[in-house]
Amino acid sequence: MTFKEQILEGIPSELPQPKVYETEINHAPKRKEILNEQEKKLALKNALRYFDAAHHETLIPEFKEELDKYGRIYMYRLRPDYEMKARSIEAYPAKSKQAAAIMLMIQNNLDYAVAQHPHELITYGGNGAVFQNWAQYRLTMKYLAEMNDEQTLVMYSGHPMGLFPSHKDAPRVVVTNGMMIPNYSKPDDWEKFNALGVTQYGQMTAGSYMYIGPQGIVHGTTITVLNGFRKIGKMPQGNLFVTSGLGGMSGAQPKAGNIAGCITVCAEVNPKATHTRHSQGWVDEVISDLDLLSERVKQAKANKETVSIAYQGNVVDVWEKFDTENIHIDLGSDQTSLHNPWAGGYYPAGLSFEESNELMANKPEEFKEAVQESLRRQAAAINKHAAKGTYFFDYGNAFLLEASRAGADIMNTPEEAIKTNREFRYPSYVQDIMGPMCFDYGFGPFRWVCASGDPEDLKKTDEIACKVLEEIMTNSPEEIRQQMADNIQWIQGAQENKLVVGSQARILYADAEGRMKIAEAFNKAISKNEIGFVILGRDHHDVSGTDSPYRETSNIYDGSRFTADMAIHNVIGDSFRGATWVSIHNGGGVGWGEVINGGFGMVLDGTKDADRRLKSMLFWDVNNGISRRSWARNEGAVFAIKRAMEVEPNLKVTLPNNVDEDLLNNV
Repeated sequence: MTFKEQILEGIPSELPQPKVYETEINHAPKRKEILNEQEKKLALKNALRYFDAAHHETLIPEFKEELDKYGRIYMYRLRPDYEMKARSIEAYPAKSKQAAAIMLMIQNNLDYAVAQHPHELITYGGNGAVFQNWAQYRLTMKYLAEMNDEQTLVMYSGHPMGLFPSHKDAPRVVVTNGMMIPNYSKPDDWEKFNALGVTQYGQMTAGSYMYIGPQGIVHGTTITVLNGFRKIGKMPQGNLFVTSGLGGMSGAQPKAGNIAGCITVCAEVNPKATHTRHSQGWVDEVISDLDLLSERVKQAKANKETVSIAYQGNVVDVWEKFDTENIHIDLGSDQTSLHNPWAGGYYPAGLSFEESNELMANKPEEFKEAVQESLRRQAAAINKHAAKGTYFFDYGNAFLLEASRAGADIMNTPEEAIKTNREFRYPSYVQDIMGPMCFDYGFGPFRWVCASGDPEDLKKTDEIACKVLEEIMTNSPEEIRQQMADNIQWIQGAQENKLVVGSQARILYADAEGRMKIAEAFNKAISKNEIGFVILGRDHHDVSGTDSPYRETSNIYDGSRFTADMAIHNVIGDSFRGATWVSIHNGGGVGWGEVINGGFGMVLDGTKDADRRLKSMLFWDVNNGISRRSWARNEGAVFAIKRAMEVEPNLKVTLPNNVDEDLLNNV
């Protein structure tokens, strides 16, 4: 069968032969035993409903074995034989080009070069799933191939509910992931209901089909590292950034360090993840001996090198070794998947990678104790470096949150908490850098993918975006000139830095004006046949897409950071303003039950309809968040929303009145 025929087949009427378990692929760890015997039967019934009753006798023992062996039913037998990658939009069998674009993005999320655990349909973060199983993938692709522009596909935590009548301006797909009743949103609830096959953790851009490989976070990490060094008054050259994690999004860190110009040491316990990033050129060197690592870093400091080094081992050992060796760390952070601490997101010091996997599956309580002891050790070592002048920040992975739950010494005193507006001793990068410097002003991770798959199209879009930004910067106010300059520098070096993994995609941080003008320029170029279709999107880690009290909204200090109105408003507003698809998720980079986040995708096809939609939706998508931030009395956001109201007379936002602190102090 051809690729198109296989897509149109969906779930085959005759079962394909069982697949060999490929040991060279990076697989998800075994999930812990959480279902009782009756619940296991329910999980099997839930999985079997995708198949004709004639196949149940064959599939029951197979699915039971998967559930017992891996803790989930993935339906490996249904994994397609064709190569999983983003193809040109023309390669897909589709009545709707918008639907074909979504098919392209789904396949990109599962590309072996992009996905963390491709055979388990997990894109990044240890549990960020595109689908729960391969039957859902096959059925979704078939629905998308059959869809017309007056239908909407409803996605129910990986399950394609079906096609429903709508209209051409409605989203082609509406996605929800893990939207639980609040009292059922604890980590073990995810384990249970995911094992039952009734919900999934979509992370941010995994379950919303908008992941573009580690490039998606390289730019944000580059900005963070650059501004981290600015904050401590140092140039990056010859100075040291220490962090951890090379799988999924965290793999962006060494590349970002190289672009910023510093020395980066990034620890990783999984040899396959290290090999992947090294083979892709995202990290320069790999060292597995602490003594050799120490000598190499001392040499790099002496020579003021720009170099990235992967340490094959545990980051706790690096923090402790560098303290003993008195190696000064200028910037420190962590990007292990601590939103998922008990199921492979964080590996404790003192245990090998294999020992940890064994313990987490068979003795989960012992594994949890080992993780928490490791977090206490890591925090203690970080405190020693901080006393010597290291600037440490939480990189939004729930490190400080989980360390505090482990009893680590990272809490502020009551006096310092009042003074800094922080319960933790160290800030999150959003509190110190991304929030006040970017999000409050409307700058966030604007993305696009060239649907043709042609690198020449990507080059042309880079040039278009750079030209637009340079024109905007000539009249930019002083408050945002640094952000504009950083983005122009980024886009000018994008081709040279070889950031593409998977689809021909790009990211840059832009405000509403930048996003709309760049998108409008793309749409005009498409209408002139200068480039093919372009798919717009963003990370959910943005100005208004996400309510996350320990990350995206951690610099909101009016007491509302634990509310989730903004994310819900955002996705509702995007859906009727012209988004091609929308998504809303429970969970994300800081954990299940800790955040609500929303995203979108938008296809530009060169038409007047696309021009109308992009202007309406992108303006709302950004200014919704600025409005919320301005109401929280964030000065940058008040400045930004006032500018937006001057540009758009139909925008009228309630502004806060500030209170004289002396009056409050006399109460």
